[in-house]
Amino acid sequence: MKKTLDVLNKLVRENIIRDYAIGGAMGAMFYAEAVTTMDLDIFVLFSDETSLIPLAPIYDKLKEWGYNPDEYEKECVNIEGTPVQFLPAYDDLLQEALVFARTFDYEGVSTKVMLAEYLALICVKTGRLKDKLRVQMLMTSDGFSMKKFMELLAKFKLTERFESWKIQ
Repeated sequence: MKKTLDVLNKLVRENIIRDYAIGGAMGAMFYAEAVTTMDLDIFVLFSDETSLIPLAPIYDKLKEWGYNPDEYEKECVNIEGTPVQFLPAYDDLLQEALVFARTFDYEGVSTKVMLAEYLALICVKTGRLKDKLRVQMLMTSDGFSMKKFMELLAKFKLTERFESWKIQ
């Protein structure tokens, strides 16, 4: 994955994307026990916010660098052996999660990962069974702030949904 992160950082350096952060199951692994996942979810802020096809500059640049975005693995692009799914930070929650992402060192490569509280919040919003389980896992991880999580639930109007899960 180190080489994959190098490519993602190069997309930022070359202003193809403004910023990115790892989310999803791979993001959760930076805080809690490993889980099975098939891809690397990369949430992005775009350099050109006016494009009607916002992912096109990413795919064009990847193709220029020798990666073939036309050969998708489902909705993912294979970058250095890692299936990567690029997802726009399309709402206020995702944009804020990206802005406040934490920088980690992964085998000498700097990468940004959404904070555990935001990862949990996105799971609440998504609402799948696997998301409920991920929230429980994140809530028990070191450094998880229940106070911050509850504040974010209220801010993004997700408190009622979270409480309906009856997570202990």
